[in-house]
Amino acid sequence: MNRTTARANGVPDDILDALDAAGVAPTWHFHPAAPTVAAAMEHWKDIAGAHAKNLFFKDAGGRLWLLTALAERRLDLKGLPKIMGSKRLSFGSAPLLEEVLGVTPGSVTPLAALRDRAGRVTVALDAELMRAATVNVHPLVNTATIGMAPSQLVTFLEACGHAPLIVELGPL
Repeated sequence: MNRTTARANGVPDDILDALDAAGVAPTWHFHPAAPTVAAAMEHWKDIAGAHAKNLFFKDAGGRLWLLTALAERRLDLKGLPKIMGSKRLSFGSAPLLEEVLGVTPGSVTPLAALRDRAGRVTVALDAELMRAATVNVHPLVNTATIGMAPSQLVTFLEACGHAPLIVELGPL
């Protein structure tokens, strides 16, 4: 993958620079816009590895959370606060998402932590997702999917100042 190809598919320079700086060389897959997991499934069918869905929350105490889980996982939203160590969760608004992580709904990714320079968001990763050989996420845009080893995702997040919380979300 070269920067010209990435830019032509809407990938911003800051994610390319941050991946390089963290020493992460992911596998790149470009595809039509996939703003939801359901829409992405068609594009992901030939991409090996575990695919992620991302949920942006604000808790009752005002803390912000980004949960990245296996795409096929059903989540018990009422049980998440106990698992994650948060207060009652509600979905964060699109304007708050854009303000804090610099992405729009449909392009949410744990890699957006690089834009949270104030450290407002706690990133939580599904332990089951992290047991996969390859984790696939969007690179700040939903016109591409990148794959990397779970350890590379952790390295990237730590390089961005966001050591992730690994959470056991229970059976699939």
